[in-house]
Amino acid sequence: MNSVGEAFGWAFRDPSWPGKMVVQALILIIPIVGWIATAGWGMMAFENARNGRNELPPAGFHLERGIAIFGVWFIYFIVLNIPAWILDAIGGATSSAIRNGTNSYTYYYSSPFRGLGSLWSFLVGLLLDFLLPSLIVMTFHSGFAGGLDVARVWRYATSHLNISIIGGLIVFVAGIIAFLGFIACCVGFFFTAVYAFTINAGVAAWFERMQSAQASPPGAPAA
Repeated sequence: MNSVGEAFGWAFRDPSWPGKMVVQALILIIPIVGWIATAGWGMMAFENARNGRNELPPAGFHLERGIAIFGVWFIYFIVLNIPAWILDAIGGATSSAIRNGTNSYTYYYSSPFRGLGSLWSFLVGLLLDFLLPSLIVMTFHSGFAGGLDVARVWRYATSHLNISIIGGLIVFVAGIIAFLGFIACCVGFFFTAVYAFTINAGVAAWFERMQSAQASPPGAPAA
């Protein structure tokens, strides 16, 4: 992966990409299991990309490869969003509907806490996009424990901020591409989401290569 822009197209260099992506998209439809399987497929795609292989992994239920990164991302998502849910709950409790006694109009007062909760959730999404390349690399090298080593992940993500910011922006764009499939057709979301997984795999491969130019591999012990 010589440039971050290659993340958008490297998967299409595999002549078998249509069949692999379609089958994996159908697997993705399965709740929870499908997402874990596709996370594993994405980790295998990352491994191919970092090794310079322009080849997508075969579609399938790659649960063993996916459970670690899925669990890591899910825990980060839950923990970071707790303040947002608290703010939203306070907002729900302090919002009210007021009916005008002289006519049928009802005025709804929405507490500013709900706006703060939404803002917090949005910022968490941006933070997770920023961290995702680091989480993929750390989990690939050190498994579940590596992804949950918050201090180490943060050091890796912030050691060269320009690289992490660029990687995070591409992950953000990949998320928009996935969502476009939902707007066009609800079922289409699963196909664009699988494509987004390949983008994230390519970004992580580029990210690791750029980081390793100035640092030792994240899985290696400190000197």
